[in-house]
Amino acid sequence: MPSNDSPVSVLFVCLGNICRSPLVEAVARQRCADAGLNVALASCGTGNWHVGKGADPRMLRAAAHAGYDLSTHRARQMRAADFEAFDWVLAMDEDNLDALLSLRRGEGAPTELFLPWAGVPHPREFPDPYFGDEEGFREAVALAERAVDGLIARLRAG
Repeated sequence: MPSNDSPVSVLFVCLGNICRSPLVEAVARQRCADAGLNVALASCGTGNWHVGKGADPRMLRAAAHAGYDLSTHRARQMRAADFEAFDWVLAMDEDNLDALLSLRRGEGAPTELFLPWAGVPHPREFPDPYFGDEEGFREAVALAERAVDGLIARLRAG
């Protein structure tokens, strides 16, 4: 865990790190900066099949339309060391939360579902737009914005 001088650090986790978690990272990065919050943010996936690849093109378009740039994102896989490197590890859904809890050994960052942690009561899980249409990606952006507002409120509250 960082010292009092270090920023709070949050890791967002989804399955492949090409849709939900990079989107939430980008929205949080921009909105936290706009709010003047010093927060270290990152994202990763529990799976390894997209490592090194960019965000899904549909997510790139939906995010860009809303003013968020995912063009430099490159997917990476969760590492056990991430539990020590971050203050919070936040999963997009129950399956990824279960995978994280299986990987976690001993002490480390609290590991929870992102939406409830951010104060969004419904939906409980962040829907994966990967197998849906373009509308699902636009809905993901709107949900990410709503959830990041809750994240900022929680970070400000301490």
